[in-house]
Amino acid sequence: MSRFRGEQRRSGDAPSESSSASSPERAAFDDNDFFMAQPNDSQSSIGISTFREMSVSQETERERRQRPPISWLPAELLIATFSKLSSPADLRNCMLVSKTWAENSVELLWHRPLCNSWKNLLNVVHSIRKQKSYFEYAELVKRLNLTTLATEVGDGTIMPLAICKRIERLTLANCKSLSDTGVLPLIEGNQSLLALDFTGLELITNITLTTVATNCPRLQGLNVSGCTQLTDESLSNIARNCRSLKRIKLNDCSQLTDLSIRAFAYNCRQVLEIDLQNCSLTSDSSVTSLVAHASCLRELRLAHCSLTTDDAWLSVPNDRVLETLRILDLTACELLTDVAVAKIVAVAPRLRNLVLAKCKRITDRAVVSIARLGKNLHYVHLGHCSQITDSGVIDLVRACNRIRYIDLACCQRLTDASVIHLAMLPKLRRIGLVKCHTITDASIYLLGRGRTSAQGVPLETRSLERVHLSYCVNLTLAGIHDLLKHCPRLTHLSVTGVQAFLRDDITAFCREAPTEFTEHQREVFCVFSGAGVRDLREHLDRVALHNAAADGEAAGADDEEFVYNEVEVGLHPGALNGQEHASSSLNAGGGFVHPYTQTTVNAHANDDDQQVTGMLHATALNEAPGDDDDDEMDSEYATPVPSTGGAGADTDSNLSPLD
Repeated sequence: MSRFRGEQRRSGDAPSESSSASSPERAAFDDNDFFMAQPNDSQSSIGISTFREMSVSQETERERRQRPPISWLPAELLIATFSKLSSPADLRNCMLVSKTWAENSVELLWHRPLCNSWKNLLNVVHSIRKQKSYFEYAELVKRLNLTTLATEVGDGTIMPLAICKRIERLTLANCKSLSDTGVLPLIEGNQSLLALDFTGLELITNITLTTVATNCPRLQGLNVSGCTQLTDESLSNIARNCRSLKRIKLNDCSQLTDLSIRAFAYNCRQVLEIDLQNCSLTSDSSVTSLVAHASCLRELRLAHCSLTTDDAWLSVPNDRVLETLRILDLTACELLTDVAVAKIVAVAPRLRNLVLAKCKRITDRAVVSIARLGKNLHYVHLGHCSQITDSGVIDLVRACNRIRYIDLACCQRLTDASVIHLAMLPKLRRIGLVKCHTITDASIYLLGRGRTSAQGVPLETRSLERVHLSYCVNLTLAGIHDLLKHCPRLTHLSVTGVQAFLRDDITAFCREAPTEFTEHQREVFCVFSGAGVRDLREHLDRVALHNAAADGEAAGADDEEFVYNEVEVGLHPGALNGQEHASSSLNAGGGFVHPYTQTTVNAHANDDDQQVTGMLHATALNEAPGDDDDDEMDSEYATPVPSTGGAGADTDSNLSPLD
């Protein structure tokens, strides 16, 4: 730039220093690009480390003395001060103070221009194309995000932006009208590109990706999820030419095979994260290559890669230990068995998040293997693993007491015995027990209280935030009311299909059913979120007080105390050790005493008993596909995990590939 310090600023080879040291989980349904966790990509914010990349104007002592004292501050301090301003309007006002202030704030304002409306986008285009402007604005744009205008953006929209050749992070997620014609000019000649998000651009072909491979050797993040026209040819070129790649998302690229995945494994040794969800043509060799060669790998998602078998893991060398792997998603890899799970734990002993939902062949043996992860395990999804029993769950809880999230939806062999042990997890935040038909109020009472003292007083405030109990048909209002009273942090409760809740005074507090649900699904839908949980708690409190008053205030108080004493005596919650606490409720016959009826519940109910229970509640269980909300639990890990991630705003803490 002729009149700006940008000429002195950087060389094309200078590495970006705005990097993160962790791999945070990404939220779903927010305006984030796939590397970022902070909303609103267009808001200006810059980390201290990025100051080193910003230029400092040089001047003589005489020139400095001619300026007012407020402008005597060194440029580094001015930049550090301006960076604390979060509003673009404030930065613009700083530019109007003086020439010095303008020179030291303009990059902060323009490195991520606000493009969240059509009017703002037109203003940006007008400014960067303006002749004889004081600053070369096109050279200042480092991040460009058009996701907010995805439905309005076309090839003609972005062509004027092709003069911005120093863009580092380009986010065009879900701009479905874009094709090679509009995108190619943005890529050609831009060797600064670090992160690229083309999520959902179905018109993009190998031509654009080949251009990326040729022009962007510094690329560290690539998201082409949903780009269904891409093949191994262009992705292999990317792998060979962009060897600094750290985050790769190839979800729903249905034409990719093992050829391109192995190319990434062999050439991109610094890769931290790779997502291959619904890449149905990939098989065992892809997994083996990634695990054997990507020594920095932290996150591996293989959901619905249905060709993956035990050999994918058994072929990994026996001495291979991937200490860095933290997140592994194997949803619906139905050919996997207990043998593969044992090898996974041996290869990745520090796994934090493990998803084996719909891996229907695994049994308690696999759960025992998972238990070897010990305190490392925080998140485990075993939904639809119907062969798992109480024995496996109890072993898991005994070994892994730091579990925060567990989903056991449709594990219909589980009984109250499992829930009693799960209640002892001190850090448990989310639990999914959808369609675990045999559980009753007896275990729900303990789930709400957790560990208690010898006097029955809870030792800690329950951390439960989300509880999924849909189609647990034996539950009553009394059990759920007790859960609500003892879990003040609860923000989500699902009891769809539970007959006791299908009352007008209760459903008045639940949220609306999704519009795509059938009439029957709407009739049984019962999910409480946010304020709905609070309102339900208050309503049940009022109902309980009214009932007590109707029976006589004193008698009602005595009855309530008697009930809770039965819970304390019958379930022996005094033991501080979680296993002793839970197992002490079991009697010699393997059952435990229900706190209301004083009847013995079998802790190992067989399948016939479960079938009878289901028949007795046929009205609640006769749901069409999609009635249960266990799929909602499934969506949460794809995100936490994250995981799954939206495209939109970016922050220095997550978009920047890790060092």
